[in-house]
Amino acid sequence: MKELLQVAYTAKATATGGREGTARSNDGRLDVALSTPKGLGGDDGQGTNPEQLFAAGYAACFIGALKLVAGQAKVKLPADTRIDSEVSIGPIEGGFGIAVKLAVFVGDVGKDTAEALVAKAHEVCPYSNATRGNVAIELSII
Repeated sequence: MKELLQVAYTAKATATGGREGTARSNDGRLDVALSTPKGLGGDDGQGTNPEQLFAAGYAACFIGALKLVAGQAKVKLPADTRIDSEVSIGPIEGGFGIAVKLAVFVGDVGKDTAEALVAKAHEVCPYSNATRGNVAIELSII
């Protein structure tokens, strides 16, 4: 396990009630109801779920990493750069696990350049580093 050299930021949140509860950040900027999807035996209520939150967080974080490495490579990313993220959950030996798919759109950036940027972003992204070797991650350029 790699230790942080220094703490740049700490997010704080509290969840209550599990998948049928709520989650709220300490500053109130995040305040969501949680519901369990039908695929996990729930009622598919109006709330979000941990997998959706992880998908959104990973996509946003990966775009940040992509911007960083593109800037270092002096490549201008288009304003409509986006990541379509999927987080799947299912049984693994001894419990449950997740799998992630990140489909990266970088407009008219050449394929070779895009692939190199995505590979480098995957090396520096905190979510990628947190999941490496423990979660199946599939990256693609769209």
